[in-house]
Amino acid sequence: MLHSMSTTVEAVSERSAAEVNEEIRALWRRSGGTLNTEQRAEYQRLVLEWAQAAPQRRRAA
Repeated sequence: MLHSMSTTVEAVSERSAAEVNEEIRALWRRSGGTLNTEQRAEYQRLVLEWAQAAPQRRRAA
């Protein structure tokens, strides 16, 4: 089975991980703790952005 590679370039976050984290927290506060379908999609996008912005930690050998 062959898998195709994405040809789209993901934008690098220009916001810090802390800024994105605050937006994630605000989303949860606005939702009252339960995300609808649209909010879930936004949450997933924010988590990916946060992961790109977060400092990379080296794993211990």
